[in-house]
Amino acid sequence: MVVKKKAPKVEAMAFDSAKLESLRASLSVDGDSGSRQLAQTLKDCLASTDPVQQIQLVSKTGSMLERFEGQNESAPDALLLACLNTLGDIYITLQAKNPLKRAIASALSNVPDWLQEKTVCILSACLSASMSSMGSEHYSHLIDCITSCLDAFPIGEGCIHHLLTEVLQFFKKAVSEYLELNRGLVGRHVAQAQLMQSCLAVVKASMLVVQRSQDVISAAFLETAMTSTLQEAFSGLLQCYTLILTDEEFIQAVQSTAGMAVVLLIRSVMGNGDDTADTVESLLQSVEQEGSSAPQWLRKSCAGLYVSSRPAAVALYLSHGALAMLNWRGRALGPQAEKLLLLIPDVILSLDTRVKESSTAMVVARVLTLWSSAAVGCLQADCPPPLLHLSLHGSFPLPSRLLHHIYTHWEHPLDGVRHQTRTLFRNLLLLHQHCSDHADPTSDPYVTELAQSLLALEWHVKGKYGALACLTDHLGAECLLRLDATLPSRLLGLMGDQTLAPYASELLERLFVSHKTQLCGQQGDEHGWMDDWHRTWVMPLLEVLCTARLDQTTYILDYFLPKLLRCSPASLGHMVQALQEMPSCLEGYTGSRGALGALMTCLRAARSQGVLMPADEQLWGGLVPLQLLQQALVHKHDQVRMDALGLVCESHRSTETLSTEEMELIRHFLLSNLNSQSPGVRQQTVSLLKKLLCRMKDSTQSLQRRLAQERDQQQRQRDQLVLNKYKEFLCWFCERLFQVLQPGASFSSCLVTLQLLGLVADHFSFSMDSEGFALGECVTVPHAQAVLYCLASNFLEVKQLACSLLQKLPPVPVGLQEPERLQSVLQVALDLSTSTKPFDSVTAAHLLNLLLHQEGLQQALLHCAQEQSITLQLPAQVQPQASEATILEKNKLAVILFLMACLKAEVALAEMSLLRAAASCPLYGRAHCITAALQQLNTGSLQLLAEWRNVVTDLIALCYRMSDVVSPVVQSSSPEGLIPMDTDSETSAGLQRILQEIQPRDTNDFFTSARELDATSEEQKLTFQTNSTGPEGEAYRVTAQMVLVCCWRSMKEVSMLLGELCQSMPLHTPTHKGLITEEQIEGVGQYFQEQLLQSRHRGAFELAYVGFVRLTDTLCRSGSATLQQLPAQWLKEVLEEVKCSDPSSKLCATRRSAGIPFYIQALLSSEPKSSSCSLLKMTMRELTALAMPSHDGATEHSTVPQVHALNILRALYRDTHLGENIMPFVSEGMKAAVLGFTSPIWAVRNSSTLLFSTLITRIFGVKRGKDEHSKKNRMTGREFFTRFPALYPFLLSQLEEAASSVDSDSGQVKLHPSLFLLLLVLGRLYPSPMDGSSSPLGLAPFMPFIISCARSAVYRTREMAARALVPFVLVTQVPSTTQTLLESLPREPGPGTQQNHIHGTLLQVLFLLRSYLTDTHRPQTPKGDQDSDIIGALRPRLWLATRQNPCLVTRGTMLDLLADMCTFLCAPAEDSQVTTLRKETLAILLDSELVAPRGLEEELLSGPGATQYLQSLARLATIVAMKSAGVWGTQEADGMQKDLLQRLLQCPHYEVRQLALERLLERFEKDREKMQCSDLQSVPFDLNVTTLTHLALHEPHPMCLAKVLQVLSVLPLSSLLPWQDGSMSLNDEEALEHLLSVAEKSSHSLELHCAALSLASRLMVHLAEKKPQEKLGEAAEVHVAVWGAMVTQCCNEEQPVEVKLTAADVLVKATPILLTALTLPLGVKHTLVLWQNLFTLLQDEDLDVRDRAADFICYVPKHLLTTGVVTGPVSPPVALEMGVGLLCQLFQVWGQVAVGMITLTEWLLGDDQAELGSEETPDLDEEFLFEKGDLNLWVEPLQWARLLHTHLRALSTVPSAPAVCPAELARLSTIVDANTQSAERALGALPALPQFSATIEHAKLTVLKERATLAQNVLAAMNQMDCS
Repeated sequence: MVVKKKAPKVEAMAFDSAKLESLRASLSVDGDSGSRQLAQTLKDCLASTDPVQQIQLVSKTGSMLERFEGQNESAPDALLLACLNTLGDIYITLQAKNPLKRAIASALSNVPDWLQEKTVCILSACLSASMSSMGSEHYSHLIDCITSCLDAFPIGEGCIHHLLTEVLQFFKKAVSEYLELNRGLVGRHVAQAQLMQSCLAVVKASMLVVQRSQDVISAAFLETAMTSTLQEAFSGLLQCYTLILTDEEFIQAVQSTAGMAVVLLIRSVMGNGDDTADTVESLLQSVEQEGSSAPQWLRKSCAGLYVSSRPAAVALYLSHGALAMLNWRGRALGPQAEKLLLLIPDVILSLDTRVKESSTAMVVARVLTLWSSAAVGCLQADCPPPLLHLSLHGSFPLPSRLLHHIYTHWEHPLDGVRHQTRTLFRNLLLLHQHCSDHADPTSDPYVTELAQSLLALEWHVKGKYGALACLTDHLGAECLLRLDATLPSRLLGLMGDQTLAPYASELLERLFVSHKTQLCGQQGDEHGWMDDWHRTWVMPLLEVLCTARLDQTTYILDYFLPKLLRCSPASLGHMVQALQEMPSCLEGYTGSRGALGALMTCLRAARSQGVLMPADEQLWGGLVPLQLLQQALVHKHDQVRMDALGLVCESHRSTETLSTEEMELIRHFLLSNLNSQSPGVRQQTVSLLKKLLCRMKDSTQSLQRRLAQERDQQQRQRDQLVLNKYKEFLCWFCERLFQVLQPGASFSSCLVTLQLLGLVADHFSFSMDSEGFALGECVTVPHAQAVLYCLASNFLEVKQLACSLLQKLPPVPVGLQEPERLQSVLQVALDLSTSTKPFDSVTAAHLLNLLLHQEGLQQALLHCAQEQSITLQLPAQVQPQASEATILEKNKLAVILFLMACLKAEVALAEMSLLRAAASCPLYGRAHCITAALQQLNTGSLQLLAEWRNVVTDLIALCYRMSDVVSPVVQSSSPEGLIPMDTDSETSAGLQRILQEIQPRDTNDFFTSARELDATSEEQKLTFQTNSTGPEGEAYRVTAQMVLVCCWRSMKEVSMLLGELCQSMPLHTPTHKGLITEEQIEGVGQYFQEQLLQSRHRGAFELAYVGFVRLTDTLCRSGSATLQQLPAQWLKEVLEEVKCSDPSSKLCATRRSAGIPFYIQALLSSEPKSSSCSLLKMTMRELTALAMPSHDGATEHSTVPQVHALNILRALYRDTHLGENIMPFVSEGMKAAVLGFTSPIWAVRNSSTLLFSTLITRIFGVKRGKDEHSKKNRMTGREFFTRFPALYPFLLSQLEEAASSVDSDSGQVKLHPSLFLLLLVLGRLYPSPMDGSSSPLGLAPFMPFIISCARSAVYRTREMAARALVPFVLVTQVPSTTQTLLESLPREPGPGTQQNHIHGTLLQVLFLLRSYLTDTHRPQTPKGDQDSDIIGALRPRLWLATRQNPCLVTRGTMLDLLADMCTFLCAPAEDSQVTTLRKETLAILLDSELVAPRGLEEELLSGPGATQYLQSLARLATIVAMKSAGVWGTQEADGMQKDLLQRLLQCPHYEVRQLALERLLERFEKDREKMQCSDLQSVPFDLNVTTLTHLALHEPHPMCLAKVLQVLSVLPLSSLLPWQDGSMSLNDEEALEHLLSVAEKSSHSLELHCAALSLASRLMVHLAEKKPQEKLGEAAEVHVAVWGAMVTQCCNEEQPVEVKLTAADVLVKATPILLTALTLPLGVKHTLVLWQNLFTLLQDEDLDVRDRAADFICYVPKHLLTTGVVTGPVSPPVALEMGVGLLCQLFQVWGQVAVGMITLTEWLLGDDQAELGSEETPDLDEEFLFEKGDLNLWVEPLQWARLLHTHLRALSTVPSAPAVCPAELARLSTIVDANTQSAERALGALPALPQFSATIEHAKLTVLKERATLAQNVLAAMNQMDCS
């Protein structure tokens, strides 16, 4: 998108009257004719007020000045000088960006040469006068004026040179004043930020002046006369810049610029030689060298920079200045300059561990990059500096240190740091190349090793991608592909991860572009390279697109595919051909998009990139068949549909005409895709259709312009035809969308429909204008009313869209202009505003906002006020013909006044009886409507200021009254139960009235059941006026929930209303007439302070926080100094209160400190991010000090502040608004959390735990997966301790202390409180392979302590220590570490054996080896030397897995270790070690209690660790049983495998059986996935199926039985039947009966129930398939009935998703045999029940269930699908429509048309036929305030009914169909009539506008009536058919 540059504002010159008269007088003196003409022009210019005319006159003066060129060059006359003086005065006065200033500069530049010197003097005099006379408020203007003089303005530049000393002294004066002013602005952040910008402008301007005046400065220092004054100016500036550099309150931009200015001034004084470099070097080192060539005054001026205690960042800014201001290129460097250049990175790297702020880290990264660029520039010179050439070879110390800096920061949270780090890496490669002897980088061992080490890093490290991209540019893609040929497929596999996709795609682009360049250069042929390139890059892409899951390929379309097509557009043809030739597979099981989806993805990307043009390529029907596109548009998978839609809608050219095919494809797509539950799909659908509408609009405008110009009649006709088609399409589009907005429409349908209609309104408008498409004609009254009734939706988004759309529709169909309609809608809105249902008030607000635009609203309000006896005086009536803005303002004022009058009365009622108010008129609805009306108010153009000011005052007072009424409840210690536990006298007094009303006495009945309040009691007669809508004496149902909701929502609305008033109302000051005063804002602040610091109800203080944030935002941005200082003042007050808080404090001391953290969070978020963040720093210092444990021990006075501090810190660390500014304080927070865990007080430990959890997320990022130990949320130890250096000694000392307490030799359990936390933190660190052997922040010192934790007597500690150890050990060190650990274990049992130590050590070895053996990047040593060493240390300790070891826990762990070693290690033929280990392991297994028990005691093994031990044995046994016999090196293994499995399955311990069955099932599922089929065709290995069938009949444990049935469900039926039970055999019917019995009795176990049903269904299908022509026997009929009833029950909406998914699977697989068989094997009745179940699942609320059920289309026999119908997997709505059509087709095939018509008619009527017959519609129970009724999220009953009606009408016209039974017709007619009458009766009983007041009931009744009407229509057609 091209962004237009903002045009500068032209303002006329403005002078006060005295100055104007003075200028006119000076222009009135005598002079020659040329001067008089010039003077007259300037007079005209001064007299004019039009800025454009002034520019023209000034330009004219420029032309006139040129004419003086040929005149006498004697002294100019007085008038000419006066003219020049006037121009100079005007120039100095104007703002810098005013074009008039530029025009004057241009005019003055036209003076002839002889006059230039005089002009410079005149302009200098003007500038000098301004500098001496203007105050500090004009400094910014003067600085801008000075810089504009140097902007291509020679006269101005001469003026600055003339006044150089004066200008520099002015700069010094300005900076000095700013420094002084800054000290007085503490707490005024906005003013401070503005001052910083002004200061930055001065420093920049001074640098510009010095840079542009180098010659003048040099000459001046040679002249003694000027030296002292200029020296004084320079000295003053240097002193000022020194103060800025050493003052940490200044923002970094100012300090960094000051650093450059210091070096610039030094260079200006000393030149660009070695002396300057020497001086800068001494400044960097903060050492004043004796014998320095720098002048004494210069060193004295910079004295503050030589102080050793200066801030560390000073060296950083001076380094930046040296690199930016000294000349490093194009000249030979002297020795001092070389030393300086090599010193700079050394100085900066020394800051690395001291840098805390992320912004400073950004400066460090930028300076290092700047240094590397300067170094590259020096080395590229003809004669490179020798010392530099020697020092910058890649293997030398400095580049190595820089490389480590890169590895530490390449995953920094700031994008800028990562980007600079990458640039630094690229420059390091260039530096090495210039210093290396290798001409070819690919032959350079250093670079090759670097590439290999980067490739060996794990792929979750994002920094490696940028480095590899740099290496690709440096070496070429072929070199990297030689090092790792799997690079393309590996990177494509990473594209499924959203966090890695951008990095992987960028690297892929670099690789394939580089590879193409290299191949083209080698082969020369234009297309010869393509085959190799396609093989490397395109084929892996297509494979991933076709086979990977959809969520893994989403980002390929976004990030990778467009880049590939841009690189090689010709590859599209290859992609299309390859994809169309690919075999199609059953996509429902793989979850992939398949070849069709991949084709759509490629075509979409090609078209959007302009690679493919439909007109040129004949896309529609040419390149791709049209039927294929239609199939893709209704495909089952969302992304395939979206890609196909994108292909149709997206175009590289916005004016491309829509073809007829495209419009037809949209018609095919639209209706079946509106109702999507996925927000992402809805968003994409709307976005793509928006592109289509934009294209249609742009092409329409193009066609209309062409029509106006075109003379060719045929072309005109063609263009007109296209426009006619556009109109026809748009009318169809709108008509279909309006029809969707029907009663019962789902949320998603309404949402998408309203968004699309809004887009149509925005692009084409619903007007009646004949010049456009006149879409207003499409909007009928029912359409507009349907949109209006969408305001009653339960979903806020739908309300907002409907409200917005209604304002764009023609007013006549909407009908709100009619007085009666307006009155009824207004009354409904007012009624809803007092509803006890919170969501009704939102509806009321939207209705009122809609009515605000109506002229008759005021009259309607007066009518309502009269009816309700409310006194309402409207200050301003709407006059006829008033403007829309006036109507809107007056209506808003009227509505707010009316609502305020109502609210005042209701508050008065609540003050007397809160219970009555909560039941009849809760206050929050009115307040919400007032807030909503104010949000739409344009405060910048109000006419009735006095009235609005009164409204604001009244509203604030009213808010306080509301708060006073409800605050006792939300501030009570038990707001949920409304029982005050406070002893505070104020709170008790406030609650007294409520307690008198409730009177709980001795029971808690009030809180468990509703209590009727007698409306006739004496007290209530005095305090309550009955509701006007109800009868006198009506009783109200009041519950505790009602009271609480009334109170906290009222507090919420008060907070939102006060926040809105403070933020949107203009401030009233003496100079500006606003609506809200400073005192009112301060009062609101005090109110929020009380609420946040005292409320206990979370809802109340969270929403008070929202309002308070808006207030603090107003305070900071206000122009009032008093208001600006309030946040800092409040913050200091609350921190003092937190410090001294004790039980008597009013601060709310809950376990999470209630609203106190919110209060402080809001105050800190008001501080601008660009400021020095002084408030944040002060707060964090105080809080971290408070959060640390007290040295005096925990007391009552220290605990409460500590808990508050911990809770506040947690909130601040979680606050995303504070961003990276909070990171410098993470170390102190972590210390407080860890130390707080050692407190004896529970509250402190609880808060410390919460803080610790927050810090882990803050440091390592939000967890992006379910894997707790995923490497995505980890970082290298070097990066962690570089960013948080203070944690290194702290964690080490804490771990040492904790580890010393875990030794279990004493036999006592000692658990250090913070050990878990330490292990959790350390477990997230890992050593980088790039760290090298020695690192100052290495992880090696931690390892001994972690290893020593293996001795802990606590099991969990040993396990966590084992997990924490894994990342600490480098992959290359794992074998040696493992060997050392194993050697610490005893070789034989002995009396001193410590089982805890053995177990902990074995766990550490196990976790280390698991990580090592599964690591794809581990070094593969020849002949497995390292593996042999591990086995050599392991074998002597195998006794730990045998009976010699009495501890079952350690035996189990040892077995797990052996199992992993035997599984993962590859054993070459000559590797005897692995083979021997396997033999010994097998011997241990065969001699174990599981295989060879010695007596009954071992058979029924029990005791601590027995289950774990047996499971370990079972795991090992399953591995042995499922591997080929040869692996275990014994011939007997073959027969033994079957025996092992049998023993496992017959083991008396259910855990063993369950584990064995789970492993079997995993193996079978894996085999099934490999074979791409739904069931296995044969038993995978020699499995004894009889054992499984026996278990299925006799297994007592439900989980094991479920697993058995799941295993049997996967195996082929041929291997199960006949069913064996030992020696007995069951026939198919008996097996089916048993399975059905299990399914019936297993409703308590979902897994078992689903498994039994699934297997029983397979048998049922088998029975029907076995005897297709025979009738089933009686027993089978019974089984069919039971099975059918069970399937029906599983399809009920209330069933769990797992059960419905199983039912869907059953029906899908039964489709070809049972549902679509030509012979009806189950009979027509049961078959129709199955079809009904299938249709029920296709309309289920759960998306997965619908998708699974939609797969039935793939199983329908081909002969039943007519040609042209979609045959692939389709979306559920399309599957539903196709299913009904297919069933109607089958009715004809079966000869059951009459039965079909009766059945479909019954379905049409629905199950709720007589539900509402004579009963009144019940209201929702008032106790459930938030119950929204039957939310319609997906199902649309009317759509289903209309679908059935359509097919019934078609079925009734089937020729030669048998007549329907008259009795059935009569029965159906009776039901239809009853339904119609009951619906009409119930609808008549509803209140006015029931769409709003009784939304759910009205929708249900409307659907019932519509169904009855459709059924009536069908029955009439049947009767007519019978008669004919």
